[in-house]
Amino acid sequence: MSESRPRRTVTRTLPAKKRIALIAHDGKKAELLEWAGRWRETLARHELVGTGTTAGRVAKALGLPVQGLMSGPLGGDQQIGALISEQRLDLLIFFWDPFAPQPHDPDVKALLRLAALWNLPVACNAASADFLLGSPWLDQPYTMTIPDAGAWVSDRTTD
Repeated sequence: MSESRPRRTVTRTLPAKKRIALIAHDGKKAELLEWAGRWRETLARHELVGTGTTAGRVAKALGLPVQGLMSGPLGGDQQIGALISEQRLDLLIFFWDPFAPQPHDPDVKALLRLAALWNLPVACNAASADFLLGSPWLDQPYTMTIPDAGAWVSDRTTD
């Protein structure tokens, strides 16, 4: 019988220049902008991607290129999830608002599930984001284990 979860037998090496996703719910956008302003020089050394309004506001405030995706409720969270699944994202900075109900909560949960599944470093507030960007691993390659998705699919289709 196949396992219910993929084994973590594959390694992935994050590059020295990280691909960082920036997301913030409406009630947390100002906090993310203030945080990003403090880390501007560090963020400038990496590739940035963000959802909807957040990407535009960060690009304008910092004067840095930020690849903009759709707004979260319009599919941006799922686009970020796809980047995680395709191993085209290295860090997720997601300032989510614990006080505001979100109409796209299932998308948010799915995004965080993918980040956990693929062993992606995640920060959900300024303190955890400070720890991620202050890490000695940020500007150097980092090897980690990820699920062996190919073997998992093969095992499930041969049973």
